[in-house]
This record gives sequence, structure tokens and C-alpha cells, in this order.
Amino acid sequence: MSLKKINTVLAAAFVLFILWFGTEYILSPEIPAPGYGLPSWPSGDGGGFLVVKGIRDVVMALVLGVLLVTGQRRALGWTLMVEALAAYGDMANVLAHHGSVATALGVHCLTATLMLGNGLLIMRETRRSAAAPATSVPQPA
Repeated sequence: MSLKKINTVLAAAFVLFILWFGTEYILSPEIPAPGYGLPSWPSGDGGGFLVVKGIRDVVMALVLGVLLVTGQRRALGWTLMVEALAAYGDMANVLAHHGSVATALGVHCLTATLMLGNGLLIMRETRRSAAAPATSVPQPA
């Protein structure tokens, strides 16, 4: 299997996973929230912040999906690497609020690191095409 196919499958898996997870947070946040890693459920109207996380995740997935479908491979690689920061941020959030270290590292850090790795692999895959000099087109006389 070629590097491009592996990268495409991994990126598509991220799109589907993030889209599914974000949709869960929007439609029924009480189901995925305990797996986020924080020690307690938000009090009062704090559950609305879980919907915000869901919207963020859905938008991130859609951005990746558009880049994947339109064949913008280098932009996809950069975006995967930048969006990995959100997952690292989730990890830091869980750790800062005395949440589950296992979830912070095993879910958020692992996801972020895999996204970063996929982005780097896509950048490696597209390196040759980006570095190739533009060929001049002969002009009619």
C-alpha cells in the first residue's frame, strides 16, 4: 500500500472519528462527557460548554474533510498538525482540572500525537511535488 493511500485512510478516519465525537457532544453530551476525563459533570448550565466542544469538533472535522475531498494534500497536512493542538489542549485541560491522567494521555495525547504524525507523513508525501520546479510552457511563435 502506498504512503498516499495510508495517509488518506488515516486522515479519513480522523474526519469520521472527530465528526462522530463532535456530533455526540451536540446531540447528547451526557453520553460522551464522562469519557473526556474531567472529574465531575459541569454544574448549573455548564453543560452548554460541552455543546461548544461538539461544535468545535464538527467544524474541525469538516475542514479536514473538505481538504481531503478537494485533494489539497499539503493544506491537509498543515491543518492536521495545527488541529492536533486542540487535542493537546484537551489533554492539558484534563490534567489542569485534576482529571484522569490515563484519559488525558491515553485519549487526548494519543489522538493529538497520531494527528501530528499523520500531518507529518502527508507533508513528507507531498514534499516532492512542492519542491518540484515549475516547468515552463513553450510560448507560440
